[in-house]
Amino acid sequence: MELIAQFIDIVLHVDKYLAVLLAEYGTWIYAILFAIVFCETGLVITPFLPGDSLLFVAGALAATSGGSFDISLLIAVLLTAAILGDNTNYWIGRWAGKRILAWGDTSRFFNRKAFDVTHAFYEKHGGKTMLVARFMPFVRTFAPFVAGVAEMTYVRYFLFDLAGAVLWVFSLCLAGYWFGNLPWVRTNLSFIVFGTIALSLLPLALAWLRHRLAAKAG
Repeated sequence: MELIAQFIDIVLHVDKYLAVLLAEYGTWIYAILFAIVFCETGLVITPFLPGDSLLFVAGALAATSGGSFDISLLIAVLLTAAILGDNTNYWIGRWAGKRILAWGDTSRFFNRKAFDVTHAFYEKHGGKTMLVARFMPFVRTFAPFVAGVAEMTYVRYFLFDLAGAVLWVFSLCLAGYWFGNLPWVRTNLSFIVFGTIALSLLPLALAWLRHRLAAKAG
């Protein structure tokens, strides 16, 4: 319980922890941030790591570091981490998908029709899914893996994923860089971080609500 409380504290007060890490580790902060973003986007077992709030606060910290924490290098590092993470996740899913298909040929638990529907969905809507998923916690972690399992065409996947990564990293880092150190924003930064997380989760909540209402209506 104490570990969970500490993790929640880090997520909600990521601004304080990042400043401490920068003061303690200097330029190694880039490697630390790379590792966090790579794991959050690239490993299906770590969707709980901070993403949106981390980018915003990192941008804000770059604005007040006096040049010791460069915004251009920060964006380059985080963009690389996001792209490599997603592509690692996609190919893990592709590897797992082939084994699921092979296993499914001899198992009565495998639903080939469901797989074909998922594949068709990602071929048709996978691009939009990857763009929107970038701004949604948890979904951002699982969408590349599912795209790999569904065998979404890689070139199509990569182009949309690249566009989503550029939008995600640039928008949040620059928003933090330009607005993160305004007096009102700094005073209420913890609330803004919490609000960012809540807004990111709102589409998931609405989708769940629509599903529940549709199930009741049916």
